[in-house]
Parts: sequence; structure tokens; C-alpha cells
Amino acid sequence: MYIESVKLENFRNYTSCYVELEKNLNIFKGANAQGKTNFLESIYISSIGKSPKTTKDKDVIKWGESRAKIDVKVKKSFYEEDLSFVLSSDQKKTIKINGIAIKKIGDLIGEMPVVYFAPDEIGLVKDGPAFRRKFMDIDISQINKNYFYLLCRYEKVLNERNKLLKQTHSFDALKDTIDLWDTQLADIASKIIYCRLGFIDKIKDHTNTIHKAITSDKEDLIISYQGLKQKSIEVLKEKIYELYKSKLKSDFDLGYTSIGPHRDDIEIKINGIDIRNFGSQGQQRLATLSIKIAELKLFEELTHEKPILLLDDVLSELDEKRCKNFLKQIEEYQTILTTTKFNRKLNENSKIFNVSNATIS
Repeated sequence: MYIESVKLENFRNYTSCYVELEKNLNIFKGANAQGKTNFLESIYISSIGKSPKTTKDKDVIKWGESRAKIDVKVKKSFYEEDLSFVLSSDQKKTIKINGIAIKKIGDLIGEMPVVYFAPDEIGLVKDGPAFRRKFMDIDISQINKNYFYLLCRYEKVLNERNKLLKQTHSFDALKDTIDLWDTQLADIASKIIYCRLGFIDKIKDHTNTIHKAITSDKEDLIISYQGLKQKSIEVLKEKIYELYKSKLKSDFDLGYTSIGPHRDDIEIKINGIDIRNFGSQGQQRLATLSIKIAELKLFEELTHEKPILLLDDVLSELDEKRCKNFLKQIEEYQTILTTTKFNRKLNENSKIFNVSNATIS
């Protein structure tokens, strides 16, 4: 799978833009604040349905305009697909797939899988558990549409349980009423954890293989799930239901649910050291890159389509050898990479676009 073309109207600093992309490495080169990152953002929105930088559609609309448009043409193994978006300052966004409007973001996710890396994506390793849960949830949703709807249901039931914990003044009264929510939450939570365990189990070998290749076999990168680890959904359901009961008094005192997939994490180690807390920024950045490339391999393995890689200023902190090793790992995938400078010797087959003042040539 690859993007054939992208057309933008009134998106960020772009008034009008049309770009035809190559199947492999596309370099967008230019000074800072010219529109390189904005171009990547438009593609991310076309895949996930929302921006990685803001929750408000109006923020991506060019100043002084009332709406923005994104049109992306995608070539898949057996057919082509048109993804069209209209983002308005005062209405809900309109999304169409091949001219047919869709009503739910869940119907879009997975149509054009992307892997995205920007400087703040290093948070996958160095920031808190919420960043790593988001990483799992976005990836699994692109592979399994049902997972996205599980997350939506889980959030609704979790909110109802938390509301009951906050609003019930008597612990004895709480024990008589909360079981309805515990039963539902345990059922959904067990399915979410099961999907996450399967995802980590599949991606961990790719991650270590890729990291060893980039570091010339100097580092082992091991990731594992931190949470319940039973292999059966039924056992997971039973265990988490028991935990809800055993933690009920402390949850009542806290006023919220203290356990479940909304509290789980991923452990990330290099040569046995937990780099979430003790790794250098260089190690954390390189580990994040390795995980991102592993996403590519896993998406292709499970969907039989090559996903698209979006890289925002990732080469600046890599030495030449590691840069070459990295580019070697992604040469089979369509990659859209932004940079302020690029040495043609690193990849002679790349197509280079110059970006200046929201003009791409």
C-alpha cells in the first residue's frame, strides 16, 4: 500500500497544495516553520481521523478560513481508495471513503494504517504509562476495528463505575449496587487485555531484531506487558473481577477504579536495564524508532498490506552509520520524512521535495 497523491486546501499554513508521492522514500526538506510537519499531520488525520497535535478541528484550519479539506488517494494491493475530509470551525468533520460518508471514526481506522514518529514520540519510552497505553490502543485499533469499539464501551462503563464510587456515601450500599458494573467491566477489560497481550507477544521479537540491526548487535531491546498476563479471556475475566472485589474498599476511599487496562503499562529494557527511568535520551529515542519500525513489520504481517511511515525530523540525532542502518530497515515501505538537511549519499533513490513558505516543489 502507498499514497499516490495528497491534496490540501486551507490546511494549517497551506492555501492550496497538490503532491504526488513516490512508492518508497520521500524527503521533505526545508527550514523550520515552513509546513513540513503540517503535511505529515494531514496524512495522519487521514488515517486516524484526528490530529496527533490537537483535539480541535478548528486548530488545523488556515487562519481566516472557515474550513479545510484533505484528499488522499491510496493504492492498495487490489484496488484504489479515496479518503476525503472536510474540517469545519463550527460543524463536525465530514469523512468520505470513495465518496461515501461514514458516521464513525471506527469505520475509518485501519483503512490506511500509518506509523508516526515525531520528536515528542520519545514519550513512548520516557513519559508515563498513558503514552504507552495510547501506543497500544492506536496500533491494535488499526489492526482490529472491534478493539476500538471495546475501548469506547470500556470508557463508558468505567465512567459509570467511578460515578457510583464517588456518589455513594455508604460502603454497605455500594456493595449492593456495584456488581452490575463490575461484571460488565470485567468482561470488556478481559478482552482488551487479551488483545494487548497478543499484540505485545507478536511485536516484541520484531522490536529486538530491528534494534539489534540498528545498533550493530550491541543492544537487546525487550518489551513486555505490565498487568494481568493470563492467556485465556475467561481466566482474565475471573481474575480482574476478583480484583475489583478485593480493591473495592480502597476504590471507595479513592473515589475511582484503581485497577484495569486503564492503569496497565509496558516495560522497556535495553540489556536488562529499564530505560523508562534509567536510559539516556539517545537510548530512549533509538528504542522508540525500533518499536516504530517493528509496528511496520507487524502491520504488514497481520494485514498483508505495507503501512505508511511518517517521520518528522528523526535523523538529526543519529550518526551516519546508524542512520544508514535505520534507512535500510524501512526501504521497502513508503516513507515520508521531514528534515532540515539530507545527505543524498544516505539514500540515492529518494525523491526530495523542497518546502518553503507552504509551497512544495
